[in-house]
Amino acid sequence: MMMRVLNLCVIGALVLAAADVYTIKFESTRQAQRVAKLRAEIWRERDAVAVLRAEWAKLDNPARIQGLARRHLRLIPLEAGQIDPLDNLPERPADLVPVEESDPIGTVLANPQILDRSASSSMPAGTK
Repeated sequence: MMMRVLNLCVIGALVLAAADVYTIKFESTRQAQRVAKLRAEIWRERDAVAVLRAEWAKLDNPARIQGLARRHLRLIPLEAGQIDPLDNLPERPADLVPVEESDPIGTVLANPQILDRSASSSMPAGTK
């Protein structure tokens, strides 16, 4: 009787082990399929990136951009007389914000009239 119970327990353990092995095999096959699918997707994305880089290189070509600028912008070449010497620049305005302020940019943003005052005082006469 004891031998029969032991045999039944061993057979039950073998059935459970076989079921566990089958589950592991099934799960590993499913994961292998998922990995293969992800690899294929990665290759498609790499190909798409390569196509986009090639397209960007074509669009970013300086000769192409220069041709588009000539065709659509109607620009004329810069003449030497159009460049002003540094001596003609207006004087730098006085400090807009006191140095002791902890946040000068925040002060200017909070008080935009500071910029209006300094812009009007730094313009040469006759340009207001």
